[in-house]
Amino acid sequence: MVAPKIRVMIIDDSASVRQTLKTILEEDPELEVVATAADPFAAARHIQEQVPDVITLDVEMPRMDGITFLRKLMQQCPVPVVMCSSLTEVGSETLLEALQAGAVDVILKPRLGVADHLSEIRLMIRDTVKAAARARVRPGGPRVLAPEPKLTADAVLPPPAPVGSKAMSRTTEMVVCIGASTGGTEALREVLEALPANSPGIVVVQHMPEHFTRAFARRLDGLCEVSVKEAENGDTVMRGHVLIAPGGKHTLLERQGARYLVSVRDGPLVSRHRPSVDVLFRSAARCAGSNAVGIIMTGMGDDGARGLLEMRQAGARTIAQDEASSIVFGMPKEAIALGAADRVVALAAIAHELRHATAR
Repeated sequence: MVAPKIRVMIIDDSASVRQTLKTILEEDPELEVVATAADPFAAARHIQEQVPDVITLDVEMPRMDGITFLRKLMQQCPVPVVMCSSLTEVGSETLLEALQAGAVDVILKPRLGVADHLSEIRLMIRDTVKAAARARVRPGGPRVLAPEPKLTADAVLPPPAPVGSKAMSRTTEMVVCIGASTGGTEALREVLEALPANSPGIVVVQHMPEHFTRAFARRLDGLCEVSVKEAENGDTVMRGHVLIAPGGKHTLLERQGARYLVSVRDGPLVSRHRPSVDVLFRSAARCAGSNAVGIIMTGMGDDGARGLLEMRQAGARTIAQDEASSIVFGMPKEAIALGAADRVVALAAIAHELRHATAR
């Protein structure tokens, strides 16, 4: 039996953006755009007739802004919503507010006429919408393209060295690597808020658009006892500090003597993402081994699963979020299926597990 298509509604005041998004989404045979609307009032009329599986929602619109509509929607008819915005760093705080209001994820509007951009961004848009369709939402004639190659971490970094190499020698400090995607912004907040100020250094890959991660890091920094910032090339991984991989760049762990630092670099999409969790985890397996802890959290797809297995094989402690507490049980599920996780725990227990795993 053929699975029903995922029904999508596009809400955006720009006719050209609505058409471009519709074209991008319907290139995937699993997706069908059932309605488009120029503002929330027109959208509400469509929803009365047919509730879609997913809504893409513009932030800035006439008559009613996207976040006001989102809050009303979550109260009256909870539907997975992906915020779609051309806003860059200036408006990132607004998009964080949307995630707090119940949005599942964020995508940036495709820039019309930029071929390279469209080739890459169309994959991210479709994958994000399909992930949203599987999310647990809490109240409060198209042309089919051949799939793009799905690269592994080999495209950025060779496999880790065998266990027992010089890179695996014991250090005083532990380093923690965390990967998350759909639903991860709020899940990460919960974990990091529960950590004391003297926690081991942490590097995080959260799948996010470019420019968005800096505002996300600032928000967490204001909420947590640990210091949080967007990673910059050469930053040292220090106790009491959390580095968030910048959107649009891969972030790798490197070692200089007993010190760990991050390398922020360009590269192809890995597991259809940049930054990629697999790239971070592989780098930790190569240079940290048993000095590391790997944690994989809510998100669709399999990014991070193979990298977490490599970390475990290199002697690291590895943790996966359980199904009941995941917004989307994709990435953790794939990691568990590979035997990559030596612990599977609820979101509320991850901070405790992290503290236990890094105790020396």
